[in-house]
Amino acid sequence: MITIDEMSIILDEVAAELPDEIFKDLNGGVSLLDEAKRSIKDPNGRLYTLGEYRRDQMGRYIVLYYGSLCAVYGNSSRERYRKHLKDVLAHELTHHWESLAGERGLEIKDELDMDKYLGRHNFS
Repeated sequence: MITIDEMSIILDEVAAELPDEIFKDLNGGVSLLDEAKRSIKDPNGRLYTLGEYRRDQMGRYIVLYYGSLCAVYGNSSRERYRKHLKDVLAHELTHHWESLAGERGLEIKDELDMDKYLGRHNFS
C-alpha cells in the first residue's frame, strides 16, 4: 500500500503539472489529510469521500483524503494512484472554478449521481 508521504509527493507532482492560473483564488491550497471520510448519504457507510472543495471562513481550498483513497484503490500501482489523484484534483478544481463563476453544474451532477446510486441500492 502507498504511504501518505508517497501520495503527497504524487499529489505535488500532479499539481505542478497544472498551470499556476488554475489555482487562482484557491487561497487555502490543496491539502492531503490522513483520514478516511465516509459519505454521510450512504446509510451502509460503503461510500467514501475522496476529496472536497471547501469555501468557508478559512477561504477556498481543496482537501483530499488519504484514507479514503487507500480504502477505494487499495494496492494499486503508483501510476494508478497518480491517475486517480489527477482525476480527483481535476474534479475539485472544477468545483472551485464553478464557484468563482457562480455556477453549480458539477455540484448538481454530483447530487444526481448520488441519488441514482442510492436509488439503485434502495437507500433513497
